[in-house]
Amino acid sequence: MLIFLDESGDCGMKDRQGSSKYFVVTTVLFEENDAASACDIHIGEMRAALRLHEDYEFHFNRCSDFIREQFLKGVIDQDFFYSAVVLNKAKLWGEGFKDKNSFYKYTTRLVFENIKEHLHRATVVIDRCGERRFRDSIGSYLRRKINDGNSVLIKKVKMEPSHSNNLLQLVDMVSGAIFRSFRHDKKNRRFFRKIISSRELRVQVWPR
Repeated sequence: MLIFLDESGDCGMKDRQGSSKYFVVTTVLFEENDAASACDIHIGEMRAALRLHEDYEFHFNRCSDFIREQFLKGVIDQDFFYSAVVLNKAKLWGEGFKDKNSFYKYTTRLVFENIKEHLHRATVVIDRCGERRFRDSIGSYLRRKINDGNSVLIKKVKMEPSHSNNLLQLVDMVSGAIFRSFRHDKKNRRFFRKIISSRELRVQVWPR
């Protein structure tokens, strides 16, 4: 099993200028490695079909609406599912949420708690970004919090650069579509998430 993880928004709290109202952490799940490989190849083929440079990175915030639509429509027949947690920062309280590492870890834990029933010896792939000590600690944190006794739900957590990983770009596009659906200032805010709704396991908004 392969799981790809990404986030949208920022970890800043609501009273910080420029901070987003929501913070989204998203997982894309492939139960079989062959399905992940097939999707990887398919995204490469879509890039060529759209006449984009072979090094072009699909990144929701940087793509045009046309590319967003074509990408999401192009992947809905692939064998994956996604789940996300949307933190409503206006309703958060507690000192722990003021530390961005604690904030991120807590949200990530919620996402994996929600998909526990689907996990079995999963390899989790995260975009290689941020401070190294934090990157190194997130793997042990998730295994400690999610693995249940003798049952290995998360086997490995590794970091890879998103610019060379099509499936990290997939979770970026999915996470961006979810985040956009909470942007009340966008007229088409529900459009992109609706395209991939058939692949949705759960999107939890917390706190309500």
